[in-house]
Amino acid sequence: MFQRLFGRERQANRAITEALYTRIVAAARQEPFYSAWNVPDTPLGRFEMLSLHMFLFQHRLRGEPGASADIAQRLIDEFFLDVDHSLRELGISDVGVPKRMKKLAKMFYGRTESYKNALEGDDHAAFAAALLRNVRPEEKEWPEAAALAEYVFAANRALADQPSEDICAGKLTYPAPLAA
Repeated sequence: MFQRLFGRERQANRAITEALYTRIVAAARQEPFYSAWNVPDTPLGRFEMLSLHMFLFQHRLRGEPGASADIAQRLIDEFFLDVDHSLRELGISDVGVPKRMKKLAKMFYGRTESYKNALEGDDHAAFAAALLRNVRPEEKEWPEAAALAEYVFAANRALADQPSEDICAGKLTYPAPLAA
């Protein structure tokens, strides 16, 4: 009896995790990021967009107790499993994956700190500067960074308006980026 109850709960949790992660990935893959805003359409560019959307999701649920905290942790675990899987698909050897994962995790958490500070300080210019450093580090200027920063602030507001109960039920909506 307990196995049936806990088995169903585990399946429901997995379905919610998959639904949320699918929405985060879909948001990160929206075409205007790569065409209108010149985010590199490369594995690293896609990692940057996925990291940005994962940051927004984590920021939305930060500090919430109970199911929200559990879901936030499950989603970050799913994110890193997906990154690991992607590295292996790119042909990185079993020996090389842990080293790359450590580097990518460090990159992710470094970005989230600078993004958090700019977002909470309502500093659009600082957010655009952080995006330039992270997404287009080889460029001195990236005019589209300001548009991407504005999208992030709009997405943050849109996520804040979504009830935690809906998010915990697997319902999550990111806004569409408007072409620059």
